[in-house]
Amino acid sequence: MLKTGRGAEAPPFLVMDVIAAANARAAAQPPGAPAVLRMEVGQPATGAPRGAVEAAMRALSAGEPMGYTEAFGLPGLRARIGRHYADKYGAVVPPGRVAVTVGASGAFPLAFLAAFDPGDRVAMAAPFYPPYANILTSLGMVPQLLPCDASTRFQPTIAMLEALDPRPEGLIVASPCNPAGTMLTPDELEAIARWCHANGVRLVSDEIYHGLSYGMPEATAASYSDSAIVVNSFSKYFSMTGWRIGWLVLPEDLLRPVECLAQNMFISAPHIAQLTAQAAFDCTVELEANKARYGRNRAALLAGLPAAGFDRLAAADGAFYLWADIGHLSNDSVAFAARMLAEAGIAATPGVDFDRDRGQRFLRFSYCGAEAAMAEAPGRLQAWLKR
Repeated sequence: MLKTGRGAEAPPFLVMDVIAAANARAAAQPPGAPAVLRMEVGQPATGAPRGAVEAAMRALSAGEPMGYTEAFGLPGLRARIGRHYADKYGAVVPPGRVAVTVGASGAFPLAFLAAFDPGDRVAMAAPFYPPYANILTSLGMVPQLLPCDASTRFQPTIAMLEALDPRPEGLIVASPCNPAGTMLTPDELEAIARWCHANGVRLVSDEIYHGLSYGMPEATAASYSDSAIVVNSFSKYFSMTGWRIGWLVLPEDLLRPVECLAQNMFISAPHIAQLTAQAAFDCTVELEANKARYGRNRAALLAGLPAAGFDRLAAADGAFYLWADIGHLSNDSVAFAARMLAEAGIAATPGVDFDRDRGQRFLRFSYCGAEAAMAEAPGRLQAWLKR
């Protein structure tokens, strides 16, 4: 028998299976049947902003060669990302500390390989974004889960970190987080960043939902720690999921290690996507209109879901997710989600994707889809539960 590597043992990202099931259900719908309402995936219904696409089209029409760039990306895009930190946060991020990546998904393995060794423990709140743990596991590292709930707003605390013995080599935080949509306050993020630096724990701050918050101020770990790794992406606020473009803000000691890894693993992010991303920073009016639509979707669901029977929701500070406790309805979120898709035509993600131990009693609803679909969902759910 031929050997398979340890990386082949990484668990699946179950939301991708839900997407496939929802696609199959939609394809099998008879003409005139109610549409499947897509609330399973964190993909904006909008595409890249028009101004950014037009910049890409101009570059292509001009015959600009789309070859390899430097491993860390186009100098103009790196400089523009650095200016973004100054404009938004008042933080000084030199372009030399910015690495453009193949989405945030390409950023995580670069960061993990540069910062940690096989066997190292990396802590994170549970529930969590599944690829954190799955990528770490495939690289031989050990996810260390910190069970969180509404009492800590599904975020880790200094007290939790102090209780760890031995201390982990790393900590991942996300604010706003996926799946709960909750955020750390700037003071909480600063305290965690300073604790990590003082205790030799490498902080990885996932900030890919920045720009999508509803009343809570956003802060970046780059403001508080020179040793932290910051991950961000053009997929969410900038609506550029399929362009596969993200970035890292790196500490000085990881610049060359990450660059060497990027050279070997990815060569560079797609040239055309980098040009598009740079132009996207100038499309604020369109992007803020997208955010306003998510805000209306959020308000409609926060008003409608409790009346439909989903009345145990996490505080939805940011991102575009609602984390719903369905323990009073089911203790099998996988079966519940499958029935909801088959019988009500609504796709949502079972909580076991995000919390292996407690996720059977949770669902994640995404509200970045069309407004009409989000407005229809509570009534359809209410009718289904009554049946």
